[in-house]
Parts: sequence; structure tokens; C-alpha cells
Amino acid sequence: MLRLALAGARAIVDMSYSRHFLDFQGSAIPRTMQKLVVTRLSPNLREAVTLRRDCPVPLPGDGDLLVRNRFIGVNASDINVSAGRYDPSLKIPFDIGFEGVGEVVALGLSASAKYTVGQAVAYIAPGSFAEYTVVPATKATAVPSVNPKYLTLLVSGTTAYISLTELGDLSEGKKVLVTAAAGGTGQFAVQLAKKAKCHVIGTCSSDEKAAFLKSLGCDRTINYNVENVGAVLKQEYPKGVDVVYESVGGAMFGLAVNALAVKGRLIIIGFLSGYQTPTGLLPVEAETLPAKLLRKSASVHGFFLNHYPSKFSKAMDQLLRMCASGDLVCEVELGDRSAEGRFTGLESVFRAVDYLYMRKNTGKIVVELPHSVNNKL
Repeated sequence: MLRLALAGARAIVDMSYSRHFLDFQGSAIPRTMQKLVVTRLSPNLREAVTLRRDCPVPLPGDGDLLVRNRFIGVNASDINVSAGRYDPSLKIPFDIGFEGVGEVVALGLSASAKYTVGQAVAYIAPGSFAEYTVVPATKATAVPSVNPKYLTLLVSGTTAYISLTELGDLSEGKKVLVTAAAGGTGQFAVQLAKKAKCHVIGTCSSDEKAAFLKSLGCDRTINYNVENVGAVLKQEYPKGVDVVYESVGGAMFGLAVNALAVKGRLIIIGFLSGYQTPTGLLPVEAETLPAKLLRKSASVHGFFLNHYPSKFSKAMDQLLRMCASGDLVCEVELGDRSAEGRFTGLESVFRAVDYLYMRKNTGKIVVELPHSVNNKL
């Protein structure tokens, strides 16, 4: 009886404390919200995910923030999540999305030591494809304002920064090849390599993207719909490239391996060309890979951001400083040029993912969640 009484008392105290912080400047946080939920495992997001309305707005625990999402990030790997590839132990239904920017509208006691209601934060946490998300305070980063440019840094920027710092061994004069260079993370790999005084080659799918890459300082752009990537690399870089930042996979991976210089390094940060297939992979020439690497003393490294938690804060702080000083371009793609217009509302996440896989985007794809009519924040 005593144990039950204490457990009940603690629940009441926690709920009371949370409710104390639920009202900021007269804002009305609703009891229910909309969110996207994986209801069937499939790499086809439209088949896998359901937009659910009338879901309870969650309350934060002691070390948590409740964030009202204003912008959410779309990533190629969202369909790996909907296919159940990252965590096979997850049972449907489960929430989807893992990065957002918004305001803190409620928080727990421990979290209040560092954050306040009304503060703008960016975060990486499961369930960002929702109007409200409970975020562990340790997974959030305070940002100057609710601006989508900060969303570009969370996964895309830190992936480029940490992978190139830890695995790239960049130095002046090295030749760096960035595939999908005009995309969400490619844009940062180009800029960081240029800041290390490297010669940068970027592949892309259009002349418009090539112009964007040139504006970032890219030394050689290759529009693969116009030029043959393998032929260009062989002719113009006969001694090979020193570092490859590779996110495409399939045939592009093979071209990148062939282009490696002696002691060259290839960093795999993804292989999006295969994500929509049943296995998530496209075939590569694995049989000849050991011989190719041996002949050049070259190496292939995989990079997954989740394996570098101790490096994240430093990377994010550095990227925020560069962003604040105007030393970093954070290109945001909100879908204004898409056939159906801007990506607004949770229902547009499906369009945004389609847009990404059609390779239409320049920069990081972001979906805006508009203000609720009843919310004054």
C-alpha cells in the first residue's frame, strides 16, 4: 500500500509541475495533435506511414522538453526508418522523423536548469514528424531563433563536419570528390573541404545545381546528366582523388572507388540510390574491391552519426559559430519550386520525400508546420 501511495504521489507531483509550465504568454496547448506514424513496414513512405489526428499531446518528464515543432527535416534515410531497417526491434505502430526546430512550450524540473519555456531549440530525437515532440534535454541545442537554417546543421552539417574531421584527413591541396554535392549534406562537405584549402569536385544532376556549387567555391562541377563522371575523373584527375564523400551508392560508388588515388580514402555516409529497393541496396562490384584497395593502399570507411555522440556538441557549436559569422551557407529547400508549392503541414512530408528521391532539391529539404490558430506563440 505504501509503495502504491508513493508512486501515485510522485505521478501527481510530476504532472502538476508539467502543467505549471504548459501556459506561456497565454498560449493554448491543445489536448490533441497530428503526427505521422509508421503503421506498416515498407520503404514506400506513402504505404508505410499514416497521418493520425487526435493524438494526445505528450507531457515531458523530469529531464525532457516539450517542443512545438515549427520546421522538421526530411532525410533520405526516413524511408529506412519506415522500412524497419535501423531498429528491427521496433514494433508497429511507431513514430517517425528525427530532427526538428521549434519552441519549448513545457519542460521538466531537471530540464529547466538549462532551458526555459519559449526558448528556440533544434534537436535530434525520434518522432519529429508531429506537431509536438517530447525531446530529452540532452538531445536539444539552443539556437538564436526558430529558423530553418539551423535544421540544416543537425544531421546534414554534423555528418559532414565529423566524418571529414575524423576520417577525411583533409589538408591543403588534396583533391576531394563529393557526390550529390548540392544536397542537404553535400553542400557542407563542399564548404568544409574548401575551408581546408582542398580542390573540390562535386557531382550533381542539373546546371542550376552546378551554379549553386560554384557559388560555394566548388572547383569542378560534374552534371552527370550531361557529362560522364567516370570519363571526367579519368581524364582530368589521372592520379586520382584523395578523399571521396559518398552518399549515392550503386554505380557511383564503383566510379568513386576507381577514382581513388594512392592512399585515397572513401567515406560512405549513405547510399540513397538503393534505399527505395526491397533490400535498401543496389549491387556494387564487391569482388574486385579488395584488389583495388590493395593496389592503391586505399581505404573505405563507413560513417554513421549515431556512433559519434561525443563529437556532436563540438561540431554543432562550431557550425553555429560559422553560421552566425556568415562563414557558412545553409541552403534550405522548402519546396517553393515544386509543382504543388511549398512543403507546409505534415501531409506534405510525403511530397517532400518524393521530391528528394526525384533529385530535385538544392540544399536541405525542410517542411514547415504552420502556427495553430489558437496558439499565440
